[in-house]
Amino acid sequence: MNPRLVVDPVTRIEGHLRIEAEVKDGRIVDAWSAGTMVRGIEIILRDRDPRDAWAFTERVCGVCTTVHALASVRAVEDALGIAIPPNAELIRNLMFCAQYLQDHVVHFYHLHALDWVDLVSALKADPAETSRIAQNISPWPKSSPQYFRDLQKRLAAFVEGGQLGIFARGYWGHPAYKLPPEVNLIGVAHYLEALEWQKEIVKVHTIFGGKNPHPNYLVGGAPCSLNIDEANAINAERLAYVGRLFEEARRFVDQVYLPDLLAVAPYYLEWAEIGGGVTNYLCYGDLPTNGFADVAQFKLPRGAVLDRDLTRVHPIDPHDPDGVREAVSHSWYRYTGGDDQGLNPWWGETTFNYTGPRPPYENLNVGGKYSWLKTPRWKGRAMEVGPLARMLVGYAAGHAEIREAVTRTLAALKAPPAALFSTLGRTAARGIETQLIARWAKEFSDQLLANIRNGDSRTFTKEKWEPSTWPAETRGVGAAEAPRGALAHWIVIKSGRIGNYQLVVPTTWNGSPRDAYGQRSPYEASLIGTPVHDPKQPLEILRTVHSFDPCIACAVHLYDDRGEPLPEANGIPVA
Repeated sequence: MNPRLVVDPVTRIEGHLRIEAEVKDGRIVDAWSAGTMVRGIEIILRDRDPRDAWAFTERVCGVCTTVHALASVRAVEDALGIAIPPNAELIRNLMFCAQYLQDHVVHFYHLHALDWVDLVSALKADPAETSRIAQNISPWPKSSPQYFRDLQKRLAAFVEGGQLGIFARGYWGHPAYKLPPEVNLIGVAHYLEALEWQKEIVKVHTIFGGKNPHPNYLVGGAPCSLNIDEANAINAERLAYVGRLFEEARRFVDQVYLPDLLAVAPYYLEWAEIGGGVTNYLCYGDLPTNGFADVAQFKLPRGAVLDRDLTRVHPIDPHDPDGVREAVSHSWYRYTGGDDQGLNPWWGETTFNYTGPRPPYENLNVGGKYSWLKTPRWKGRAMEVGPLARMLVGYAAGHAEIREAVTRTLAALKAPPAALFSTLGRTAARGIETQLIARWAKEFSDQLLANIRNGDSRTFTKEKWEPSTWPAETRGVGAAEAPRGALAHWIVIKSGRIGNYQLVVPTTWNGSPRDAYGQRSPYEASLIGTPVHDPKQPLEILRTVHSFDPCIACAVHLYDDRGEPLPEANGIPVA
């Protein structure tokens, strides 16, 4: 066995992730992905009122925030047979779009860009040439020579003063960085501008949901009232402000994000053949336009692409008990009937079984249990989820807007569709999707205004709100597309309380350990064949792992009401 390269923690992600890889002759020949903190949200939810579940699940993460609440209310509504008013669906769509726009832009600039942009190299840039390049690729107004000259001086002062802060331990000067200094300087400028812009778009959440990052949701509708003339409701002024926020977002995406993506990608086209990983892709679909039951009218189509065959989309049904199953053969949990079996989440179990090494340790015990992530499979297959999966399913389904956007971007890069199955393709798909989301947000905003003008201001239904109207036992699934991929919450309601609750989140699909058959999940599979120039500076590993945008914040410690850690059993916090 070759010595293992260890990256722990993987930074510029949410949560705690460890990657171990074997490198031979400068390339990765095997890899393992481990979530290194425990999650207990399903245990916390037992016996609670299902109408309150969204408030708990939303706090599983400060990044994936609203979409967990969305999946939760959908799960309860599915279990109880509640159909929400059209305006509530539109409001949820607008909050969904705001999250995507902020999340994807933040990922590109603040979590992923520095894998490709050499910050220190920007000090060598010619501001006049930087300005010429910037004005050639985009009409964005902040592009004068003086603007870039002033920015370069600020950057030089940071470097000379030893104040690079979070950038101090970057792999600057690594030979895998290929951008000219001027393009690097553009990247640094837009990194800083994106920091300012992203705090604006989330105001959509505060308007419709009261706050951010954890806005309010409501089983049966939306937690706000619509009245264009009422000061204390969502009125004409607030709706106009929402429209302006989305218009500004569309301008930033069209004039900054996409031009930067298309300017950087040509320098790294070899990454269109690296990082492909698994060959199957899953998408639950989202952004309903005719009620959530009408899956055929989703803006993001539902389905699966198998074996990279873009001529066919396979139907999926989150309600199918033989569809999604989770196993724990290599996870620090145990199942009553045996760890190698796969359980449908309705019958899922969250029981800790930590038998691994305790830090500090040299390597994971990859022959046994080595992660706090379970291992989900769809009909026995490892599936990639996320922007790439969504764009591939949409492309294969013949979705006109998605096909046009994908085709246009591939043409600009002079790349074939097969280039999508890669690290570069994953990053490009996120940009393509962001541009589509910005366009669709305006459609939803216009439709909401039209409904109000036509006299429909309903945002909530009281139907089946009271537990006295519920069946003694029922179950449901709340499917959604989080920015990072397919998300679903499975709920069992018994006598008006939560009998069982299970979340299968995007990073569980992508970052989970092997299954009982040795089948790798997307992170592990995507690293096979990746070149590594210097094991002490594993920039290449970060490029591929970051292209998934890992989010493992659902791995949390538990505390009591006094802020003290809960008692431990075998090293694991227990309630």
